[in-house]
Formats: sequence, structure tokens, C-alpha cells
Amino acid sequence: MKKLLSKLFITCLVLACCFITNSCNKEKLNLLPHGPTEQSYFTKEDDFTKAVLGVYAKMTDFFWFNGGGPAIQAFLLPGDDITTNDNNEPFETFGPLQSSDGSLSTLYAAHYQMIARANLVLQKINEAASGVYVTANLQNYHKGEALFLRGYAFYNLWNFFGTSPLVTDRVTSDDQFTPPGTTGTQLLDQAIQDFTDAAGLLPATWGPVNAGRVTANSANGMLGKALVFRASVTNNNADYTAAIAAFNKISGAQLQTKFGDNFAYDTENNSESLFEFQASQAFGFDNVWLSNDFDNAVGALSIFWGFYDNNFALFGRSRFYATSKLATTFDANDPRLPLTLNGTERTVTKYVTRDKLSQSGVASVNNYRILRLADVLLLKAEALVQSGGATSEAIGYINQVRTRARAMAPAGTEPADRSTTETDKTKIMQWIMNERFVELAGEGQRWFDLRRWHMGGLINLDNAFFSSNLSNVNFQLPKHLYFPIPNSEIDVNPNVKQNPGY
Repeated sequence: MKKLLSKLFITCLVLACCFITNSCNKEKLNLLPHGPTEQSYFTKEDDFTKAVLGVYAKMTDFFWFNGGGPAIQAFLLPGDDITTNDNNEPFETFGPLQSSDGSLSTLYAAHYQMIARANLVLQKINEAASGVYVTANLQNYHKGEALFLRGYAFYNLWNFFGTSPLVTDRVTSDDQFTPPGTTGTQLLDQAIQDFTDAAGLLPATWGPVNAGRVTANSANGMLGKALVFRASVTNNNADYTAAIAAFNKISGAQLQTKFGDNFAYDTENNSESLFEFQASQAFGFDNVWLSNDFDNAVGALSIFWGFYDNNFALFGRSRFYATSKLATTFDANDPRLPLTLNGTERTVTKYVTRDKLSQSGVASVNNYRILRLADVLLLKAEALVQSGGATSEAIGYINQVRTRARAMAPAGTEPADRSTTETDKTKIMQWIMNERFVELAGEGQRWFDLRRWHMGGLINLDNAFFSSNLSNVNFQLPKHLYFPIPNSEIDVNPNVKQNPGY
């Protein structure tokens, strides 16, 4: 033991002498960093491309397995289309949803990390030296992508939290560390501005190598959707009119002949899809316990559909099922029914019937379709009805969605077209609500719809609305129209106030 300590002392002494010797050599101090720095990066357009792709990559944190602590249930569960066998699932029963919830903290933080990345990229694009960009229009495309992705983050934050800080500049000084929360539709207002700006910058299409990057169609689709959402809660006809104008700029998109092609890994980024999360895997290994920030070769780039297919990695948690309400809302012979749920067991078939698991065997590389043309057509119908437009035209958009459904082989008679002579706007609006329910079921759209319709006075969300369909629900108004701001934010930012009731 003494000899070991003696050797250790001698070794330390030698290292110390080496340090003193080298520290006296000024030439040894003038060394380049082992990796790129901010000063050495952003010197060629490929650097900017990688930085933009890094903004997209943060979306993984919304949807990945996260070592058993996913946040995707925040998108899928709060509505009345998807349920569980767990009477204490916070995003379904609302009562247990608290500001200390880890999944909620993950979701909140990831959105602001995405915004921070977008703000950095926007700053660097604006500061890019002459000659850095050599490809025509690429600088505008990059700026459009960053603006779009930032807008999508603000859109989600408004729908989940209602109020949280609005950060549109890179944080570079301590006086920016504690921004105030927002009120009203401020977050949605910024999303609308970002989508508007992006629409004027993005390309109509990308080449096959870049399939899945957002386009002008993506921006106009999300712009129109955000405008309909704002109009839903403010009853502003001008927003409905602007939404229709944005939707009319979408070019070349068309409904897929087969409804199921919208949820299969082998038909991703098709002509109906306007915006998808590009699920993939790191080239080394899809490690679903490590974020994609961990390493170039190892980390999760995948999505977790395990709640739908009862993956072993649920480790005893309940799988997700379609609600009885959803099952009985479908026309009995609607071809979308078996492609959405198993009518007997009410297990969800969307996204998992034609799925492909990543290397981990836990997660999937089947893209999450965030916005598709069927969604846009129904929003356009809603904008027409709510703004006093032609009811026959609005019903025509509903019928486009229903026609595609019944035209799938084997062709049938359901769902039949709605009568274009109907003029009762309340009835037509109910048709639109029902069509959005069945067409978009299980796609993470339902809660956002219910929330905005309630805020605009079109429906009444109360405990009875949910308890008629779900057991042990404890929905309270206005508290549960908003998720709680996570403790991780409240504890460090005194200028952000908790949502009422939490």
C-alpha cells in the first residue's frame, strides 16, 4: 500500500512538473479547439444546412420513447377519441395533471429548445457574410424553414399552455433570462406571423434527397390552420377570410386514393401530406434511452407508437384504445373504420398496421403526419361556414373527404355525401365536427379542436362531456383548458405566472 502511494505521489509530481514546464511555453497556449466553435462555424452554406436540420431534430423530443418517459400522450390523450385502461392517467383524466409531471416538463423544455435553435439560425442567416451562400435562394429557404419550425413551436405552446414566454431573439444577456408570460392569443399571433413570413420564403418543392423538409404548401397550410384557430376563439371574420386565402395558395396537393397510405411507413411524404415529423434512426443505433443530442451515431430519432401496438416497453402501462364514442360515430361500413380501430377490441390500427420498428424494437420509423390535405379541406369548410361563405362550397369540401373514404376498394355507399342544398349552418358545422372526429381520430388533433371550439362557444366542454365517455375523469373549467406551466419554469422565472387552478 505504501509503495502504491509512493508511486502515485511520484506520478503526480511528474505530471505537475510537466504542467509547469508547458505552462511557461507561450507557443503551447495558442492552440485551436478540438472541435468547431461558433466563430469558426457558419462559414459555408453546408454549415447552415446542418444547423437548420438541427432545428428539425429537436422535434424528436416531442414524440420519442424518452427512456420510458414519453410525452407523445399529451398530443394523443386529452380529447374524446383515445382512451386507456388507466384510471389515473393524467393527460386523460385531468385531475392528476400537475406542474411536477415529468413528461410535461420534457414537452415544455423541448419546445423552447427548438425555439432557441431557430432563433440562433435566424440570427446567423441574417449575419451571413457575402459569398457564403452559393446556391440560388437557399438562404431564403433556410430562413423560411427556421421561421416555420419556430411558428410550429409557438402554435403548440398556445394549444397546450395558453400562456408562456414569447422569445423571438437569441438570448445573449442576463436581462433576457426571465421573460414574462403572454396573454390571450399572443403565442398564436406570433405563429401566424412566422408562418406568413415562411410562406413567402420556402420553395414549392424539394428534391427527393430532401423529401420531408417544409415547403410553401406546409407554411400556407399551417398558416390557414392557425388563422382558423384564432378565429375560433375571437370570432374574427377577417381571420377566416385570410385562412381561406392561405389554403387557396396550396398547389399540387391531393388526397391519397387509399386512406391508409397516410399512416404507413412505405408511403411517407405523399401528395396528401403537408407536414410530417421525419422519424428515423441514428446510423449507429436507435437508443431510445438517449436523446438525439447524445451522439452522432447513437441516440433516438424515432417515434413511439408503442401505446397503440402494446409494445413490450410499456412495462405494464396501459395501451391506448379508441373510445366507444369514436367507434359508434363511424358509419358502420365506412372503410376508414378498420383502418382506424379494431371494431371488436377498440385497439388502434392507425400507424401500426403498416409500421416499421427501428433497430431498438421499441420505437418506430413511421412518420407522424402533423398536417395533411384532408385536415385542410375540413378547416376550409369551417372557415366558409363561420364567415358566412357559400354553404354549398363548404359541404363540397366535406364531401371530398367522404368521397375518398367510400371510393377505396371495395367501393361502397358509405359514407354517403352530405346534401349540398343544406343551408342550416349549425347543422353543417356539426357535420364538419363529426368529420374531423372520424377522419383525424388518433392523430393528435382532437384536443386542439375541442379546446378552441369551447373557447369560441361552439361546444360546452365540462366534466359531463368527458365523463359520459371516460371513467374517473375530473375535468374542471377553465382550469383544464390549459396544461400547468411546469415547475421547472416557475422555479427559475418569477415573471411567468402559473395557469389558474394549479
